[in-house]
Amino acid sequence: MALSFCGNNDIKAYSVEYGVLNNGCFVDALNLVPHVFLLFITFPILFIGWGSQSSKVQIHHNTWLHFPGHNMRWILTFLLLFVHVCEFAEGLVSNKMMSSNHLHLFMPAFMGFIAATTSVVYYHNIETSNFPKLLLVLFIYWVLAFITKSIKLWKFAEYNIGPQHLRFCITALLVILYGLLMAVEINVIRVRKYVFFANPQKVKPPEDLQDLGVRFLQPFVNLLSKATYWWMNPLIIGAHKRPIELKKIGKLPIAMRALTNYLRLKDAYEDQRTAEDPEKAPSIWRSMYRAFGRPILLSSTFRYLADLLGFAGPLCISGIVKYLKAKDEVATADKGKTHLGVHFMSSTELLQNSSVLAILLFLALVLQRTFLQASYYVTIETGINLRGALLAMIYNKILRLSTSNMSMGEMTLGQINNLVAIETNQLMWFLFLCPNLWAMPVQIVMGVILLYYLLGWSALVGASVIVLLAPVQYLIATKLADTQKNTLEHSTDRLKTTTEILKGIKLLKLYAWENIFCDSVEETRGKELTSLKTFAFYTSMSIFMNAAIPIAAVLATFVMHHFINKTGPSPSEAFAALALFHILVTPLFLLSTVVRFAVKALVSVQKLGEFLQSDEIGDDSWRNGDISVTLEPGKKHLGMTKAINRKQPMRYQMDNYEQPTRRQMRPTETEDVAVKVSNGSFTWGSNLLTLSDINIRIPTGQLTMIVGQVGCGKSSLLLAMLGEMQAIEGRVYWSKLPDCEMINEGNISWSETEESDEDIRSKNRHSVAYAAQKSWLLNATVEENITFGTPFNKQRYKAVIDACSLQPDIDLLPFGDQTEIGERDLGQMGINLSGGQRQRICVARALYQNTNIVFLDDPFSALDIHLSDHLMQEGILKFLQDDKRTVVLVTHKLQYLIHADWIIAMKDGSVLREGTLKDIQTHDVELYDHWKTLMNRQDQELEKDIQQDSQTTLERKTLRRAFYSREAKNQIDDEDEEEEEEEEDDDNMSMTTNRRSKIPWKVCWCYLSSGGFFMVFLMVSSKLLKHSVIVAIDYWLALWTSSKRNQSAEGGSDMFNGTTPAYIGNASLPTPGTPEAELDSYYLTVFIILCAAGITLCLITSLTVEFLGLSAATNLHHNLLNKIIHAPIRFFDITPLGQILNRFSADTNIIDQHIPPTLESLTRSTLLCLSAIGVIASITPAFLIALVPLGVAFYFIQKYFRVASKDLQDLDDSTQLPLLCHFSETAEGLTTIRAFRQEARFKQRMLELTDTNNTAYLFLSAANRWLEVRTDYLGAVIVLTAAATSIWSLRFGLQTGGLVGLGLTYALTVTNYLNWVVRNLADLEVQMAAVKKVNSFLGTESENYEGSIDSSQVPESWPHNGEIKIHDLCVRYDPMLKPVLKHVNAYVEPGQKVGICGRTGSGKSSLSLAFFNMVDIFEGKIIIDGIDICKLPLQTLRSRLSIILQDPVLFSGSIRFNLDPEKTCTDDRLWEALEIAQLKNMVKALPGGLDAVVTEGGENFSVGQRQLFCLARAFVRKSSILIMDEATASIDMATENILQKVVMTAFADRTVVTIAHRVHTILTADLVIVMKRGNILEYDKPETLLEQEDGMFASFVKADM
Repeated sequence: MALSFCGNNDIKAYSVEYGVLNNGCFVDALNLVPHVFLLFITFPILFIGWGSQSSKVQIHHNTWLHFPGHNMRWILTFLLLFVHVCEFAEGLVSNKMMSSNHLHLFMPAFMGFIAATTSVVYYHNIETSNFPKLLLVLFIYWVLAFITKSIKLWKFAEYNIGPQHLRFCITALLVILYGLLMAVEINVIRVRKYVFFANPQKVKPPEDLQDLGVRFLQPFVNLLSKATYWWMNPLIIGAHKRPIELKKIGKLPIAMRALTNYLRLKDAYEDQRTAEDPEKAPSIWRSMYRAFGRPILLSSTFRYLADLLGFAGPLCISGIVKYLKAKDEVATADKGKTHLGVHFMSSTELLQNSSVLAILLFLALVLQRTFLQASYYVTIETGINLRGALLAMIYNKILRLSTSNMSMGEMTLGQINNLVAIETNQLMWFLFLCPNLWAMPVQIVMGVILLYYLLGWSALVGASVIVLLAPVQYLIATKLADTQKNTLEHSTDRLKTTTEILKGIKLLKLYAWENIFCDSVEETRGKELTSLKTFAFYTSMSIFMNAAIPIAAVLATFVMHHFINKTGPSPSEAFAALALFHILVTPLFLLSTVVRFAVKALVSVQKLGEFLQSDEIGDDSWRNGDISVTLEPGKKHLGMTKAINRKQPMRYQMDNYEQPTRRQMRPTETEDVAVKVSNGSFTWGSNLLTLSDINIRIPTGQLTMIVGQVGCGKSSLLLAMLGEMQAIEGRVYWSKLPDCEMINEGNISWSETEESDEDIRSKNRHSVAYAAQKSWLLNATVEENITFGTPFNKQRYKAVIDACSLQPDIDLLPFGDQTEIGERDLGQMGINLSGGQRQRICVARALYQNTNIVFLDDPFSALDIHLSDHLMQEGILKFLQDDKRTVVLVTHKLQYLIHADWIIAMKDGSVLREGTLKDIQTHDVELYDHWKTLMNRQDQELEKDIQQDSQTTLERKTLRRAFYSREAKNQIDDEDEEEEEEEEDDDNMSMTTNRRSKIPWKVCWCYLSSGGFFMVFLMVSSKLLKHSVIVAIDYWLALWTSSKRNQSAEGGSDMFNGTTPAYIGNASLPTPGTPEAELDSYYLTVFIILCAAGITLCLITSLTVEFLGLSAATNLHHNLLNKIIHAPIRFFDITPLGQILNRFSADTNIIDQHIPPTLESLTRSTLLCLSAIGVIASITPAFLIALVPLGVAFYFIQKYFRVASKDLQDLDDSTQLPLLCHFSETAEGLTTIRAFRQEARFKQRMLELTDTNNTAYLFLSAANRWLEVRTDYLGAVIVLTAAATSIWSLRFGLQTGGLVGLGLTYALTVTNYLNWVVRNLADLEVQMAAVKKVNSFLGTESENYEGSIDSSQVPESWPHNGEIKIHDLCVRYDPMLKPVLKHVNAYVEPGQKVGICGRTGSGKSSLSLAFFNMVDIFEGKIIIDGIDICKLPLQTLRSRLSIILQDPVLFSGSIRFNLDPEKTCTDDRLWEALEIAQLKNMVKALPGGLDAVVTEGGENFSVGQRQLFCLARAFVRKSSILIMDEATASIDMATENILQKVVMTAFADRTVVTIAHRVHTILTADLVIVMKRGNILEYDKPETLLEQEDGMFASFVKADM
């Protein structure tokens, strides 16, 4: 049959005798003209443009800007494309009806489709290159198309072709669309004036796009890219090659930055404060609605659209199944409608065509998914914006909190941390979920109505099952939350115990107490597991409900339907109902979660409101005291306006918002007074006066000292001067600096000129350098802690470091002054600075700042005497006085009073005396004498102090010790722990990429196998069974409904011609006795049995997965604990404590609580998808061919996504910690920050940290949307192919309608579950990392506990004499390292007292460890009482010797537990030990005596007392060998003398080996060994050694005297 444009069966087709326009074919040809015109013009432009532009577009995204009406144009174009497709389809169908081919019926539609596509591509290119003149072409096209289509419509109307004909409707739609597009184009001309106007408007791209640092392009790309996240492709695919770093995700666009949103929220918040009621607290809900209401409404609109479109699925399925059979009869019915010589289709025919319905279903799915993802994205973006704004609000509030709030405990640090970490996130999550609150009820109501429409009353029964079970869901959800709280408490306990054990691990090993402590951890772990069991049970219940409800609902519905209508439903109804039930379950399941979150959000908002209303420092306490400055009104006004200097960046706008103009200086009468307080009374907020009638002055440039007893208000006085206290009456005057004309302390200068350096300095001059009594460090490097935001000046820095004698301490740190230090002692190597070191860093910070006034609050409290002297001389007298700075020093050390220029003596909150030392000497003799006696006492202490080796060297020693053992490790790797765990070869790129995209099967297997093989088998088999039963239920339903239909078809009634109700009303209803009814009840019983089996299996599977997870968690933790506790001591030297603790905290938590649900969800969604694909494939095997390309696409999507998601997850986690830390740091160091006037810098830092974290989170959620859009589209394609293949195979009569319904229903579920498969895979991969880390520790070698001699062969009393022979001993810490002891030989007779001395690192301590076989003895042997210790079991050896360690370790518990954890001794023995250690009286005085509480680390005893407890512990164990490893290092002289005496008397008959720290302790020993570099240098009686003048020992003694 020849193709011809107007058809060749009619000669008249080409004649125009009735007028040109009356030939329908010619009108259609006229319609072709505009399309062809557009294609001819645009193609050359596009090709030329693409050649030159393509390279440019990628690089500069700063050219992307939108013409007016951008989104409108995209939407209209999509509609246009859709209508063109309809027109094309209609043309084809009509063409089939004709006897010969009429190309003009569908050709123009096809060309129109191509032209519309071209128009949008063309437009996009013009837009990105910002060249609007070319848009003229499109304008002409729209006009032409509009005109030609209008002609066609007019002709149709002339020939009485009306809306009942489909082609008329389509043409009318096209006319409207072309008209609208024309309007959009005219609007662009109106706004941009690019043509017909003299001066075209110049447009710059948005500010964000000029900044190449902004990588988050969602707001700036075109509509299609917005909807599909196309712009994310390079990022996600690139992640495969190299990991995503912070640099790669760039900055946030301005609209999403915390500052922007903070200002929005703050304005909304402040606007609610009305003039008539200023005290009323503004509502946070209302301010949130004002600031972020619009996007939420937008998101809700998307959500409604998506939900309504969601119902298209079931309806289309029912339509397809209904009309499949009906096709053939319809086709022959109407031949006759011809007008203008061609056939016209009626409008209703379209929707009765199953192929059309299939395509509609596909489009509805795509649209629904697009809207849904858009809704999610908008809420998430708004949630993130809200969180940023709230964090900024909380932070600003923290900076203005009154100090009394913090110290009186109204606002604890914990509360603030909770606000930041928990409450803001709760609100963010609530925002994510809140569109559900109003979308779900609508969805549920719609669903129920549709069900009723399909199945009548029986549907309501099923729906009511779902609704009634919803409260049960809610109940379970609340129970889950409670259980989680319990679990948390237990795991905190367990962590505390574990931390203690790890900190004191050396002691545990030396005393052979590992197992006792191990059991105590296992005990708390047992409690934790009990509550985890409950948790697992509730979780599995929740999962079970979710899986079983739809089955129960379907069962109830169809049973009811059977009894009401006495017959099963038709396939079209049955499967539509099935699909509807699946839709209904989701909102009901989610509703419980959403309600829970809403409740939590209410609580969070209440807490936030209370916090934002709490007392502030500042306005009142400052205003009344300090604005006694009169200024010309003009200037004053300037200070209050928001003067924003345009030259300064955005960052300062926040300060202007909030800098209170505080601490204004008063032009003083006497220029030499820096601060003056006149009759001041100050309080900390509770109406008790802390300071009363204070009249003092602080002279400029002098050293003022404030002295007085503990608690007389010295620190309070400093804080009162800084304005931290509330002034009841009186004033604080700050002298005005002569060269400073600033009013505001903010960073704003009045003149529009740049500030000169002089200005900047003078401004800083008026902040006060303040060192608080409790040292406060930032989590930053040492250098950043000292410079504290001021520019680095090398000379000055050096001078400050020397004055504070920090250099030796800095040299010990692994990275010098670039080492990170701070509050959370998980720095790089778990660096833990001592109190003295921290305090000196704080003092250094105060000295370094270039301020006129320095306040030092008792800087000597944690320093020993040498250091305080050095600091006083070098730092305060020399460094500060040379600079002529005003210094106020609070101190207890009266011997420094002679240096003071001015002294303020305080007593009980008021000033006792003020003046120079001379004044006091003459006027108040009594006080002076009192001071003198105190000074003498201090001097005595001083002498005693000088005899000892100072505390500082000790601190340094501990530091060095900490790093000494780690140096070996540092050389091997400075990388983080992750790197070590990866395999060796990370050098070649290809390897890394492979490894990053592989799923860690090995780890998964390790996890499952630790759960026990039986459980794994149970889980797998029950899962498979459950899914097969669910498929069987639906399959049976299909058979049942189809059987109905076949019989009725034989009955000759045509039930599927849209006349169902009439059929039911017919007399042919089955009577109960007929075979049909019996068949029906047979189907029904099987159906009920299957459903019951399905529900039971649901229960079993949900339980098995959870309990498999539980047993895996139990075993993994048990093995980990045992491995670590029994690891050799070397392991603890090279593994940072923080890293081990992480395994027990974060990783164990993931294994306990997160892996089981993820695993469950993953297996469930995977099996659902697989069973669905299996069902479809078995119904229509042709589907498998289409599956191949889909599978490939899916594989690549998940592969790329998993890698990118993991990176973004890591970024999100790693950026969150600094943010939380910054908040808690700020809250701790409030007074310091305010004294230094550094609020602005800290705010800036907070905004940066928030933005970084928000960027990571935004990208993470955008990546999730990227994935979901792609998997959803894949799912839609699966539905389309399933529908197409079934329609196609039905044509050849291969199957029944019921099975088609089944296949389509399953295809619909796939769309829901595909993205869950990938998301869960990605999550599981991240979570499996925890198992991997735990596993890497399970590989550590244990110590060899066995020994070659059986413990029964060792005599009970061994070692009874205490004779030690050391023969040719060589010791090393690790086979990799050099030996620390080389060929040592010694002999100790029973009962001898031996002293070992030598420099640090000479191997003294290694020798003591060798006695306990704690180190690797690779040559030689130690023989104690005739037994070689290497052959003994470790437990035996270590339990028979005693040791006292250098740093005392106590565990939390009772005193009895600390002395004798094995519970073997009587009370008398314990008291005796305490008496020997001089502790008896002290312990007697404690409540509970032996059962008195010891807090964590023994903090409630002084260091000396703790050391004595350790001594008592050694006595309790009556062994004949005692080893003291520098045991007297941290004890004062008095205690040490006691110790020496005790050792001589109580241990008279035992062998004592003392490793000496101070040589004079071993002068009385029987034998002295001097060691150097692992060799014995001198070995003799001390008297003999002293005679050798040039010997090592003699030089030591000289140095020590």
